[in-house]
Amino acid sequence: MTKSRAEAFSDGVFAVAATLLVFSLQVPNVNSNLGAALVNEWPSYAAYAISFLTIVVIWVNHHAVMDSLERLDRRLLFLNGLLLLTIAAIPFPTAVVAKYMQAGHDQTTAAVAYGLTMTAMSLAFTVMNLYSRRFRRAMAPLDWLGLLTGAFLWPLGTLLALVNFSLGLAVYAFIVVFYIVLPILRESAALAAARSEH
Repeated sequence: MTKSRAEAFSDGVFAVAATLLVFSLQVPNVNSNLGAALVNEWPSYAAYAISFLTIVVIWVNHHAVMDSLERLDRRLLFLNGLLLLTIAAIPFPTAVVAKYMQAGHDQTTAAVAYGLTMTAMSLAFTVMNLYSRRFRRAMAPLDWLGLLTGAFLWPLGTLLALVNFSLGLAVYAFIVVFYIVLPILRESAALAAARSEH
């Protein structure tokens, strides 16, 4: 299989998963005060934003990995498929978190279910990323900070959610912000260093 076909299939899964997230947003059914009802839907908005941005972060990093590869073997295709399995599952725990945060009960179970899904995703991405290094065009140093942060913090957030679901959700949100900000800061520093050399 060509790399372009694997990338096209992967992009399709990412796109469908990101689109399905919108179904966790429900239209309130009220007779009066729609504004208050919309505000009360904030758990759905928060779950949607965290999950959508998480999928975007994974998609960006997935492209960075795939762009660096000369070829793929069958094992790597199946590891990629395992990652996509977890990506496609993200809308379900997102909807669960949104529903039970608003319902006011079983929030811990919902937050843990979300964390377990994201932990599985992080593990699948880590394994795929490490295995794929043998097919890189140029061997770059391993980014331990980027690699281990998600692998450590997703399970940590899941464990914390068992004690305090709000704390677990805060860790989940922090992970997303970390993976958005870190590469931007690194790119800015690299550009500044390049300008200073000229």
